[in-house]
Amino acid sequence: MRLERSLPFLGLLLCVVGTTAQQDDVEAQAEFLVEISGTTVTITCPVTEGSIEWSIGGTKVESSGEKYVIENHDSAPANVSCLAGSKTYEMYLNARVCTNCEELDALAVTGIITADLLITFGVLILVYYFSKDRKGRAGASAGGRPRGQKMQRPPPVPNPDYEPIRKGQREVYAGLESRGF
Repeated sequence: MRLERSLPFLGLLLCVVGTTAQQDDVEAQAEFLVEISGTTVTITCPVTEGSIEWSIGGTKVESSGEKYVIENHDSAPANVSCLAGSKTYEMYLNARVCTNCEELDALAVTGIITADLLITFGVLILVYYFSKDRKGRAGASAGGRPRGQKMQRPPPVPNPDYEPIRKGQREVYAGLESRGF
């Protein structure tokens, strides 16, 4: 019973400790800004003040400013770091680039999707209206039933095929047993 009473306290303690640890580590979670256009990759360091030194894979690269531009990137993964004063920020870069890519903005993608939906609904409506007219002109098709005067009528009521069993004819049907469903 004592363990059941202490579980909520333990959960509350874990929440408080986790929140405190996250607040202390906010500065270390600064994010790089990576922009990709064609085969050009532009990386922006999270620190904006002071002189910034860039290194890729442990090798220092000559670049001034908070942005580092990689022309003709070959899509090879690399460890990128920027050093500003005494703080070092590191990032694993795995950017896929291509030479013949076309960039689409959100408006172009929205237009393509809208046009596709409109064309699909247009075809749907056309198929509906053409199939609706076909029902009236079915005529004498193989699977359809005949209409109008060509229709066969049921046999008249006193038909000898459907006469009730008479007392003298019961022996014909005596061998048949009723089935229970």
